[in-house]
Amino acid sequence: MRNIVIAVLICTVHLFGQVSDPQKGVAADPWKPLQFLVGTWEAKTAGGSAGAVSSGTYAFQMELKNHVMVRRTFGGQCKGPADFNCEHNDVLYTYIKAPGERWKAIFFDNEGHVIYYNVSVPRPNNVVFSSDAVQPGPAYRLSYELKDKELSGKFEMRLPGQSVFTSYLEWSGGRK
Repeated sequence: MRNIVIAVLICTVHLFGQVSDPQKGVAADPWKPLQFLVGTWEAKTAGGSAGAVSSGTYAFQMELKNHVMVRRTFGGQCKGPADFNCEHNDVLYTYIKAPGERWKAIFFDNEGHVIYYNVSVPRPNNVVFSSDAVQPGPAYRLSYELKDKELSGKFEMRLPGQSVFTSYLEWSGGRK
């Protein structure tokens, strides 16, 4: 009888210990660390090597019974160099393949680009999408940070043979 009581106590302690890590898939809401993104946001470019001056909106929302977070961009005003696509539209799907696994994301745009991302939350109100290392070609990093009700974003690239990321486009804005 004593062994059964000890076994039950060990199992109970083990179960309560698992609830605290949302990336383990056991927490009630594994999306909680990303909830700061949900909403519609204004975006005004603030820098980057693209040399574009633009404004528009984008929205993050939960879909498919909270199994996928989707970000969609919506056009606005844009002026940029001849090689910058001012008609750019894209969609980013963030998901968890199975309980206990890390977030992943996949990006599609109207130029035919597809980028597979690993997703991390280095600190509260900050998320980083890093392109999968097995993907050939440049490495990409997309990050968002919420500070004082303003969401800032940055898209960076690292070309093959380079050791550092270079900012391609940066933007910020508040909720709409």
